[in-house]
Amino acid sequence: MKHTLALIISLALLTGSAYTADKKTKDTAAAEAKATSPKGAKVYIIFPKDGKSVKKKFTIKFGLKGMGIAPAGIKFPNTGHHHLIIDGAKFDMNLPLLASEQIKHFGGGQTEAAIELPPGKHTLQLVFGDHLHRPHNPPVLSKAISITVEE
Repeated sequence: MKHTLALIISLALLTGSAYTADKKTKDTAAAEAKATSPKGAKVYIIFPKDGKSVKKKFTIKFGLKGMGIAPAGIKFPNTGHHHLIIDGAKFDMNLPLLASEQIKHFGGGQTEAAIELPPGKHTLQLVFGDHLHRPHNPPVLSKAISITVEE
């Protein structure tokens, strides 16, 4: 009973901390102007190529031109990090991108990642986000590609 109570209290504190951090990010994002992107900035998917087939687990590789990579939370001009939009997930260009099964965050500054998708046809698109996970102004988006995930 004592250990169960300690676990419940720990989870409550962690959940509260996550809520506070999430709320702080949202409040900061609302108060702070979006990061700008330089003319000619471009993000693209290096691998897989449009129209190709991949295994259920594969490595996606991101390309970037005209900007630099910085982890989430690091505010520096002309930098940001990748977000992967799977199957056309909807998001608001004016708000931080919310992580989900269809919106993957690469806030550590990753330029590639192993991902797993169910078999079938899928679309993939990159959105380059600022230190608060918001698309830049103007947005830096890749062309959406189509892939087929094999059994």
